[in-house]
Amino acid sequence: MNKNAKKRENLTYNKLDRIKNKAIKEYYVKNNGELLEFLFENIKGQSKNNIKTILKNNCIGVNGAPVKQFNYPLLKGDVVCVSKYPLEEKIKKDNFKLEIIYEDDDFLVINKPYGLLSISSDKEKSKTAYRYCMDYVRSKDKMARIYVVHRIDKETSGVLIFTKNEKLKNILQDKWNDIVSKRGYFAICEGIFEKKEDRLVNYLRMNKENLMYVTKDKKDSQLCITNYKVIRENKNYSLLDINIETGRKNQIRVQLGYINHFIVGDDKYGDPSDPINRLGLHAYQVTLKNPLNNKIYDFKTKMPSSFSSFI
Repeated sequence: MNKNAKKRENLTYNKLDRIKNKAIKEYYVKNNGELLEFLFENIKGQSKNNIKTILKNNCIGVNGAPVKQFNYPLLKGDVVCVSKYPLEEKIKKDNFKLEIIYEDDDFLVINKPYGLLSISSDKEKSKTAYRYCMDYVRSKDKMARIYVVHRIDKETSGVLIFTKNEKLKNILQDKWNDIVSKRGYFAICEGIFEKKEDRLVNYLRMNKENLMYVTKDKKDSQLCITNYKVIRENKNYSLLDINIETGRKNQIRVQLGYINHFIVGDDKYGDPSDPINRLGLHAYQVTLKNPLNNKIYDFKTKMPSSFSSFI
């Protein structure tokens, strides 16, 4: 599929999705509690019996995943959605197979496919990595839940980590940059690099269109550090091994584009070629220490076959 056809398909999908999402109202959880009590307090103009019926009819979701349990635990920051129509109880996994990298009592780690959101957005509420993983853990225990620790872009594939308890989630979110010792990526970029290995240090800022850009003005900007090494190249493209020291939005895509080596398939920043029909960025490694037991975890995935066979 060429780039224009992909854009037309995305526009059609987004239009249909906006129509569907108009039937959904969202409520933000400010305090921990149970689902039914939260619904009683926040849904106005409905009797308690009607609210129980809405819940029973599968029209209530928490963070994009449908929930029927009256006593389902809610946490501050959760998003409860109330739909006019029943939510999908199970998402078809034909397009996105859940590949579990690692699982124990604390972590659930997957190899997220490209094209799948990490968590819900304004345009997509249910077809997310979070929803797939919620379906998975709740197939074993209806009251189970997982917690978002970080996210990777929809177009990027690779290591995505969820926790199974709130305490661990809070510590990881608060001290992510201190706890994580390595974040490795593979990237396919346009052109041949003059420097085969380098440390890129820039300051990034967001514009009105929510796109990041490099600026020399340090005020109200974010320090951004990316290390890269060319591991393979041909006449037109380079394959990089990347380790980031900071976790800024789209930092790899922006910094490489700034030096005129755009990542292939990245029509968000620049207009590069699209030879592998996807964004050429894969998060292959996250290394961290579990602050609850000081155990070192090294979560890894293989390089996508489309990357290795292309160069």
